[in-house]
Amino acid sequence: MKISSFLELNDFQKIIVENEKIELDDLLVNRVEASFQFLKEFSKNKIIYGVNTGFGPMAQFKINNEDTHQLQYNLIRSHSSGIGNPLSPQEVKACMLARLNTLSLGNSGVHHSVVFLLKELINRDVTPLIFEHGGVGASGDLVQLAHLALVLIGEGEVFYKGERRSTKEVFEIEGLEPIQVEIREGLALMNGTSVMSGIGAVNAYKASQLTEISIKLSCAINEIVQAYDDHLSEALNGTKRHAGQQKIAAKMRTHLSDSQLIRKREDHLYTNFEEQEEVFKDKVQEYYSLRCVPQILGPVLDTLENVENVLENEINSANDNPIINVKDQHVYHGGNFHGDYISLEMDKLKLVVTKLTMLAERQLNYLLNSKINEILPPFVNLGKLGFNFGMQGVQFTATSTTAESQMLSNSMYVHSIPNNNDNQDIVSMGTNAAVICRKVIENAFEVLTIEAITIVQAVEYLGFQDKVSSSTKELYDEIRNIIPAFSDDMVMYPYLENVKKYLMAM
Repeated sequence: MKISSFLELNDFQKIIVENEKIELDDLLVNRVEASFQFLKEFSKNKIIYGVNTGFGPMAQFKINNEDTHQLQYNLIRSHSSGIGNPLSPQEVKACMLARLNTLSLGNSGVHHSVVFLLKELINRDVTPLIFEHGGVGASGDLVQLAHLALVLIGEGEVFYKGERRSTKEVFEIEGLEPIQVEIREGLALMNGTSVMSGIGAVNAYKASQLTEISIKLSCAINEIVQAYDDHLSEALNGTKRHAGQQKIAAKMRTHLSDSQLIRKREDHLYTNFEEQEEVFKDKVQEYYSLRCVPQILGPVLDTLENVENVLENEINSANDNPIINVKDQHVYHGGNFHGDYISLEMDKLKLVVTKLTMLAERQLNYLLNSKINEILPPFVNLGKLGFNFGMQGVQFTATSTTAESQMLSNSMYVHSIPNNNDNQDIVSMGTNAAVICRKVIENAFEVLTIEAITIVQAVEYLGFQDKVSSSTKELYDEIRNIIPAFSDDMVMYPYLENVKKYLMAM
């Protein structure tokens, strides 16, 4: 893929998930070079923050010309101070791509060697060691991006072919040369929102997967109970003016188009009223977790689409400081590094993913509770009641995991803590928000894993394999390839892990 200007999230998917290689368009390289040459000339006799001044609250100190290059190295090394779990290689690759893209806009004044080395690291799957903890998301992801910059100057550590190794060693193997700091490469690399945006891009991709899986599982449960189709109808959902709800209902109708189990209300409850019993045997309406799926997942889809739009805008924006404007022949000082846009969207995304998880947990409970579904044995137990346990044990896991996500859904966006000698007196906590959102997304995959296995067991018990929709049959077959129908109790955790991997690869 040749990168020139605007990167869509779909491009991120191709590069990060599908490992498509990237090239730099000549226009991009020329834009970066023009920005660098302008800043080099413009900064000779002017005070430019981060070029010939200290940083943050020490910006009042002038830096002598002979010390300006060392200043950048000092910044990178001093701020390589993260701790905790490393970010995944996939997340780091997304961060590098986001940083490459914003530096390529020509608003940062970096030498072209920076974008070339970033391109090589991405293409060769050399991912810097970046820790979860460190950034407050207001001068951007200073600490996390310092670890990226540390690798670009040939120091620190990287993940390479599944191993954590020294950057120097891997560069020698790959024949790569570190960048030489010219003007403000340290600050330009560190001062921005690329880590929170990169993690956010991966989060959005996975949340999209979750939404599709939740739709599929919700359809299957409606089949299991032989629900009426009017709650999915275009006529009913069209009376609610929300695009997400209408899209979810349409997707469900597509999934269920060839089902032999979904019923029409007019064939059962709109006829022969006088002949009906005093107490209806069939439910007139299903529980909310079955009937209100378009209304519950609709806001999830709407929120996800807005998150994707904000992420694309951020990834394609200049988000460091100062901003180099070649057209105006000027350098503007401000705060484009502030991560509030991403922080808020990650909070919103984790909130709706938690609601999606809660929907799955309630649907699971419906299947496991024979008193409310009235068609399945307790815990969808295919063995001997009282002697075997069916899905009883794994429900505890789904419940506790859902509860954790509910707790994690509290906002990071409003948890600003002043720091940096109060220079950073209000911050975004955007990277924290993105990391916690990632945890909520992982939790959701785990709960949907348990729900999916339970659905397959229910289809097995009812003998509906040849009556469910082709969409549900595909799910049934794939999960049966991972976990056999079971009546005897067995150790479940290996199957859970394998079904989770299957869902995450869908």
